Amino acid sequence: MTDIQTLTKEKIKLDEPGMYDVIFLNDNITTMEFVVKVLKQIYNKTPEQAQQITTNIHQDGQGIVGSYVHEVAEQKGIETTLAARQENFPLQVKVKKQ
Repeated sequence: MTDIQTLTKEKIKLDEPGMYDVIFLNDNITTMEFVVKVLKQIYNKTPEQAQQITTNIHQDGQGIVGSYVHEVAEQKGIETTLAARQENFPLQVKVKKQ
């Protein structure tokens, strides 16, 4: 007599980590030059991308500067806020789930 063994494989669905938008809010004190500099240094944007994003933030009152996994988005937000405060700018950064 032959034993029949059934092999059961559990499928575990791993959710992709949610993406988070990093959003800059426009204000009347933070300079566009500073925003461009931060976008290039912290967010690795090209000068052209940085200029375009900065213009959009200025015109729309806010703008998404990048989308990242939560930890990266939070870290970039913190780095941006620290850089802004060192320069005495009140730039506000929001991190929001997409």
